[in-house]
Amino acid sequence: MRIGIVGAGRIGGNAGRLFAGAGHEVMLSGSRDPAKLEAAATAAGGASTGSPREAVEFGEAVMMSVPWLAVADAVAQMGSLDGKVVIDTTNQYGAAGWEDLPEPAAQLNAERMPGARLVKAFNTLTSGFQAEAGGRGVALFLAGEDASAKDLVAGLIRDIGFEPVDVGGWAEVPIMEAPRRDGAVYGEEYSGADGQRIAAALRDGDPEQAARLAVELRAG
Repeated sequence: MRIGIVGAGRIGGNAGRLFAGAGHEVMLSGSRDPAKLEAAATAAGGASTGSPREAVEFGEAVMMSVPWLAVADAVAQMGSLDGKVVIDTTNQYGAAGWEDLPEPAAQLNAERMPGARLVKAFNTLTSGFQAEAGGRGVALFLAGEDASAKDLVAGLIRDIGFEPVDVGGWAEVPIMEAPRRDGAVYGEEYSGADGQRIAAALRDGDPEQAARLAVELRAG
């Protein structure tokens, strides 16, 4: 699959390396430092580089992995996202730290990208952990409103050795979002099986049980 990545920093650059290692074609974009972009491309097995718009046009799926305060600018540079599966890795940390938003961060970003088939994923674990945990079946959580887009992203997650865990849609996505706190999966490690138990409680309409499990089952 062709994957365009907008934001070749720690999360995006590492994901590019993992996707390339799994046999996917990758284009990296969105760095203000051409040397860093080229270094990330080299680390991703010789991935190509381009502008954010070129990455969107290249990709059958697109990953947006930029700082929260850069989202609006990145979206403006990406061009039309109509029909595109967009993997949103962002966390709502601004200049003063965590931002208290009137709606889930993923839902806000979906509204910023009309026509995009947005899936929130790759945001709950650090880039360093993701770099070394592939192949161990660790839970990698995702959420979204488009079932077929989530299926595609789940397949990419499996390709790099994690267990995709679908928590639901925008009503359920806050359990994935910053800040780190008891009852949320953000910042925590779970086995694939334990992650599925948490997600099942959410989908069954029992967020209190999901929150209890998120505390009880976290690794370490």
